[in-house]
Amino acid sequence: MKRWCRPLISLCGLGGCFGHALAADVVQETDPPIPQRPSILFNRWQEDWSVLADPRVPRRPLDSLKYIPLAANEADVYLSLGANLRERFESNDAALFGTGKNVSQSYVISRAEVHADLHVGPQLQVFVQLQSDFAPGKTQLTPVDQNRLDLEQAFVTLTEPVGDGTLKARVGRQQFAFDMQRFVSVRDGPNVRQSYDAIWVNYEQGPWRFITFYSQPVQTENERLFDDRSSGNLTLGGFRVERKLSEKVNLAAYYARFTQADTHYLSAAGDERRNVFDTHMTGLAGPVDWDIEGMEQNGRVGDKNVEAWGFGSLAGYTFAEAAWIPRLGIQIDAASGNRDPDGHTLGTFNPLFPNGAYLALAGYTGYTNFIQIKPSLTVHPSQALKIMFGLAAQWRQTTRDAVYAQPTVPVPNTAGQPGKYTGTYEQLRADWAYSRDVSFALEAVHFDASDVIRRAGGHDSNYIGLQVSLGW
Repeated sequence: MKRWCRPLISLCGLGGCFGHALAADVVQETDPPIPQRPSILFNRWQEDWSVLADPRVPRRPLDSLKYIPLAANEADVYLSLGANLRERFESNDAALFGTGKNVSQSYVISRAEVHADLHVGPQLQVFVQLQSDFAPGKTQLTPVDQNRLDLEQAFVTLTEPVGDGTLKARVGRQQFAFDMQRFVSVRDGPNVRQSYDAIWVNYEQGPWRFITFYSQPVQTENERLFDDRSSGNLTLGGFRVERKLSEKVNLAAYYARFTQADTHYLSAAGDERRNVFDTHMTGLAGPVDWDIEGMEQNGRVGDKNVEAWGFGSLAGYTFAEAAWIPRLGIQIDAASGNRDPDGHTLGTFNPLFPNGAYLALAGYTGYTNFIQIKPSLTVHPSQALKIMFGLAAQWRQTTRDAVYAQPTVPVPNTAGQPGKYTGTYEQLRADWAYSRDVSFALEAVHFDASDVIRRAGGHDSNYIGLQVSLGW
């Protein structure tokens, strides 16, 4: 600590000093506070490990690999290495409600990721991430279950000040999501996350953010190493505007163009071309929080016109002063189905790239031809532990279309059958942050199937998942 003292000013006269001090001000200058270590983030490329350039930051093992300086006297020129490991045991006694060949399964899904993050000042970032995903014990594998070794992300980001704002351009294989990830997500619930070969440009100025993007979503092949691919047969691109209306209220809207070659719906087939219009609002006012999103889709699938819609909402009231900080929540969701299978219009909603965990990890029902009302209670027995219990009732939007499992898999022999009511499920979810780097999660779901599912050969379903996640 440095200290400067203003000298004492004394009145002196003939014969000596009176010793009377007029002022004795002391000015102190303190060192800046010690920077905090960054948390392990959902998107690892958003972490900033340059804080380790400060020798006062407490060190941990392998910190020499978290921050590798590449230029003398340039703290923001560095390379950072990192890794994620997620292991989840799942038991599902009736995938797709036990219809067809779906049988009870207990298995492990294992995801390992390693990455290298290069920063060259505040302007340039190069991020590369590999993934290795396995599902030991699972006999009915899907493309989201297994990917032996492949490139998950590899992109370059350029950041430049432009006018009164900041322009960022990101090019390469990357992951992005919108809002609650209802319709455009990273798909973190299953084993293989969703990547996009994309160009992403956004400009931020004050309360505004403008985004334009074009992407070809990556498809998992898993026939050999490093064979994941994208093509013009599946694309998503558009533009988005975000506005911060106040400190706690945000509004966003976007238009996107979705295309997919040779698609198949229950009553339509052919090349799919959908125009997507989405509006989203989120806010907080005292103890009340809310998140509302609506999407309209039009276009064509084969020779049929598309007219479809989806809606999602979450709201809650938190008792901040009560023990365990309880939150009473209500979730209302809906998406259109196809009302006229023999007509010229397809009303089946396409949830695009949804995060299935938004409904439940069990994946029993998807965001197509459904209506859901789900009250919930969330409590915090400690700062690190959160427990949620939800009870959801579901219906079909129209009985002319099927009951759908995630993401858009029709349950056999349910389309056109009477009975809108799909069923009710109870969900228990517990999340425990053991440390900054280690977390645990437990989710259990019981689905009481309705008559329309039972007549199709299905029955009640039970799911349990136990997960541990480690980040370095």
